[in-house]
Amino acid sequence: SSIHKAKPIDTMLSMTRRDFVPTLAGLGAVSAGATAQTVKLKGRIKQGATRGCFGKGMSMEDMCKHAANLGLKGIDLVGPDTFATLKKYGLVPTMVPGAMNLAGGCNRKEDHAQLLPKMREIIDLAAQAGAPNVIALSGNRRGMSDQEGMDNVVAFLNQVKKQAEDKGITICLELLNSKVNHPDYMCDHTAWGVEACKRVGSPRVKLLYDIYHMQIMEGDIIRTIRGNIQWIGHFHTA
Repeated sequence: SSIHKAKPIDTMLSMTRRDFVPTLAGLGAVSAGATAQTVKLKGRIKQGATRGCFGKGMSMEDMCKHAANLGLKGIDLVGPDTFATLKKYGLVPTMVPGAMNLAGGCNRKEDHAQLLPKMREIIDLAAQAGAPNVIALSGNRRGMSDQEGMDNVVAFLNQVKKQAEDKGITICLELLNSKVNHPDYMCDHTAWGVEACKRVGSPRVKLLYDIYHMQIMEGDIIRTIRGNIQWIGHFHTA
């Protein structure tokens, strides 16, 4: 699942077990198809979910019905082919996949000419759909130094940041673990991602902070989030 950044981070940390267990029970009842009224959330955070949270085989139509009943704001990691269905249920695409894949991100200058028009197109489509975010991926190291990779990522993001600013879209550079799930992925530490964002220097270029991945790489999640919250645009909580 995913969370848009909430300004007061302490509110995310204040849910008690008493609050949390009934919430889980309510979510389970609705997602299992039980008849229920729309869940009323407190609104302290804006929460979405990915397709995987709904299990296999569910249509986008049914997924959107459930998401709306759960009080979610939208669905993460869905492309333009889903935008009309989301809109039908009052949802938005909360994180739109960008122009790159996990292995071949934007850390190689020779790939920029191919990636730039795709990234510009997806920013425009995301803005038209009312989406807040588009993903950027560093790509794998493949023998490249982290410093050279950062130079190239920053160069790429500098070429699309003005469009993102004009369209009200936040480009989120995704943090992933390279120990277990994504061997050789370059943007695998918060400090590296933060430095890249600082060098780009745009309010519309931030991090997609995945708590699962950064727990594997670094631990000390709460302190890291508090110390870098201004550079984080979106959370994945799986």
